[in-house]
Amino acid sequence: LATLMTPSKTITMDYAGIDGFTIQVTYLAREELLKLRNRCLKQKFNKKTRQFEEVLDDDTFLTNYVGAVIKGWTGLKYKNLSELVLIDLGDVDPESECVHTQENAEVLMKNSPNFDTWVTECVGELENFTSNK
Repeated sequence: LATLMTPSKTITMDYAGIDGFTIQVTYLAREELLKLRNRCLKQKFNKKTRQFEEVLDDDTFLTNYVGAVIKGWTGLKYKNLSELVLIDLGDVDPESECVHTQENAEVLMKNSPNFDTWVTECVGELENFTSNK
């Protein structure tokens, strides 16, 4: 069984509610998620217990998590961003595409509860990554 397992798999999924917006998401096996989480632990001194404790660095975790599970996207137009986050387009052409970058993905994950929930649910559902749908 162990020789058949794979640590990750990437697929392309349509984001519900925004036509043409497709995202490449990666399923990470539990072991890979634990490795990612462990890389984000920091030692912090607790004055009450006078001992060091492990604390999750949320910002580091978000950066690593987004880099691991969101591999790219296409079709996200600036006019559709208002469905995900509060924006002011100013002089930006609403029909132009918001390109995928690590930074853009982090901003969406950090500031859009709907996008964060969707990504987390997608990558957490094994059935999305099997051919037995």
